[in-house]
Amino acid sequence: MYKQTFNMKRQRLIFRQFGNKGYSLFSCLGREVVCSVLSVSTLTYASAESVSTKPLVNDSTAMTTAREMMLDEVSVTGSRAPLTKSQAARMVTVLDRQQIAQAPVQSVNDLLKYAVGVDVRQRGALGAQTDISIRGGNNEQITILLNGVNICDPQTGHNAFDLPVDINDIVRIEVLEGPAGRVYGTSSLVGAINIVTRADAGTGNEGAQLHAEAGSYGYANVGGRVALDGKTSQSLSANYTRSDGFSRNKAGGLNADYKTVKAFYQGRYSDEQMRVDWHAGLSVKDFGSNTFYGAKWDDQFEHTLKTYTAISAENKQGRLHLKPTIYWNRSMDRFELFRDAPDTYPFNYHRTDVYGVNLNGHFDWTLGRTAIGAELRNEDLVSGNLGEPLANVHHIHGTNRNYEYGLNRTNISFVLEHNILLKQFTLSAGLVAVKNSWNEMNMRLYPGIDASYRIGNNWKLYASYNTSLRMPSVTELYYSVGGHKADKHLKPEELAAWEGGVKYNSYDLEGSVSVYRNHCKNLIDWIRRSDDPDAPWESVNFTEVNATGIEANLALNLQELLPAQHLLKKLSVAYSYIDQDKVETDGIQSQYTLEYLRHKLVAQLQANLWKQLNMNIYYRLQDRTGTYTNADGQIKDYEPYGVVDARLSWNAPRYTLYVEANNLLDKRYVEYGHVEQPGRWLIAGINITL
Repeated sequence: MYKQTFNMKRQRLIFRQFGNKGYSLFSCLGREVVCSVLSVSTLTYASAESVSTKPLVNDSTAMTTAREMMLDEVSVTGSRAPLTKSQAARMVTVLDRQQIAQAPVQSVNDLLKYAVGVDVRQRGALGAQTDISIRGGNNEQITILLNGVNICDPQTGHNAFDLPVDINDIVRIEVLEGPAGRVYGTSSLVGAINIVTRADAGTGNEGAQLHAEAGSYGYANVGGRVALDGKTSQSLSANYTRSDGFSRNKAGGLNADYKTVKAFYQGRYSDEQMRVDWHAGLSVKDFGSNTFYGAKWDDQFEHTLKTYTAISAENKQGRLHLKPTIYWNRSMDRFELFRDAPDTYPFNYHRTDVYGVNLNGHFDWTLGRTAIGAELRNEDLVSGNLGEPLANVHHIHGTNRNYEYGLNRTNISFVLEHNILLKQFTLSAGLVAVKNSWNEMNMRLYPGIDASYRIGNNWKLYASYNTSLRMPSVTELYYSVGGHKADKHLKPEELAAWEGGVKYNSYDLEGSVSVYRNHCKNLIDWIRRSDDPDAPWESVNFTEVNATGIEANLALNLQELLPAQHLLKKLSVAYSYIDQDKVETDGIQSQYTLEYLRHKLVAQLQANLWKQLNMNIYYRLQDRTGTYTNADGQIKDYEPYGVVDARLSWNAPRYTLYVEANNLLDKRYVEYGHVEQPGRWLIAGINITL
């Protein structure tokens, strides 16, 4: 982070790192000391302006030991130029490492359930397959990034969270709500999620960590991580997870079983002049997809294999800071409508290669900070049934079949942004210019502007207007099998969003309220006539869809507000409401657009029961609009439901023992159509630092 300070009356010493040595601050008496730290009190509300002078209690030995803390000035990606959370004009929800360690979750998918603006619709547990959206959108309309690199698959968004990283590898997750075109480029129609892994350079985090879990439905998880620190730091992690699943098909066989292997290698070179980061990851997943794509077939199966590689560099000296990045992501998918029975119905095979190169830069001058950027991204898909006929077919490895169809498209984008940084006021404005080779699309411009005003040390007012677009996925353009009829002439989706809000932050209380309005043109959805049981699902462009929403968050530091008691630590509550403009939907059943979370309430309570024994309780209440067809062909309304999750942990300096309960009250519910979610799920585990 390269920070230019404006309107300063005297020099300040900024501590980037220090331990709990007695002389760390004592030697600086007589000078003003600023300790910059990003602290997050809840999963649904991130505060970055607060500075804690009390030690944090880590809930996992996957972090550094409780005796050592790193205080870092953290940049978040609410704008193209790097800004700290206090500087940023746009609000970014940050799920930090401490909160990740405390949550009763086994995957990133599960963790995002506790972010109030995020809609997580699971088809399979443990992250087997999850559709994730933001603010009433669908799973195709967000951008997923790994360390700032776009890892979206243009074939489909269903498997977007087949991540190569274990949850213990993640240092924070940034959720940017609303159009993020000028920040993350195309596809970020309603928001973006950036997953940041642990880079150990200069932190002294050498060593190894091991973890193991076991639980209901034959669940087991084992993994570990090894890190080497120095001028060149490297880390390698691996993880294996399996489960028998929680359901069976009509024939009595497992149809929700699951197993996955993940491996992730990350490196960093850093000196006074430059920093170079690189990563390579692998995710292999096999899962029974029971009735994921239709209630008629209860023995579906899917295999996915994904690889991720990227390298980036950044100079630390000079007025102009440049950061070039090169990446290559490959996705392979095999879908079986009838498990292990290719003669009954041929398997669907797809392979996608995404190559990209981008260059980001920024410089400071008299009027503020200016950022520039450009990206060239090529998406190449070959398939057994999606796309246009190929002139030259490609053999499908391990079969006697060929990839006979495909689609290749190239996206070019340019970004210009300027940030005015004053003592109490920040203004960030810019635009992204986009051209895609698909359908001979001409260059289009999408502007955005964010502003915030800080009142004193605790209050912040903010407002924004942003626009973006999304290209149709290959599935939306060409999937015309199995009761589906796609339209290859679909138009790109476009969205404009207005947002305003107020935020309060102090050490004992945090809160915010925001209101937004989304206006979407040419929104893409799969619809069918509900009065005809044989009607196909068709991909169409809705002319216009408008959504109005409100989000409110409140977090209380109970140790500060009630100092006489030592049991309760923190309490947080967050609520989200969305209303879409009424559209003519008589006789129409929608898969995505008309199915959104109208109400979502999330609450969390942290308590210290005794010494190192901690308990965390989470509650989610969700009410979804829309209908679905069950296994008997009946059209049902989604019913509201509430789920309680809990985690009990004993936290020692070198190990953590824990027990987790998901859906503690054994609630039966559905998040997506007819796919019922599991009941009570118990897990016990251990984390060890060597």
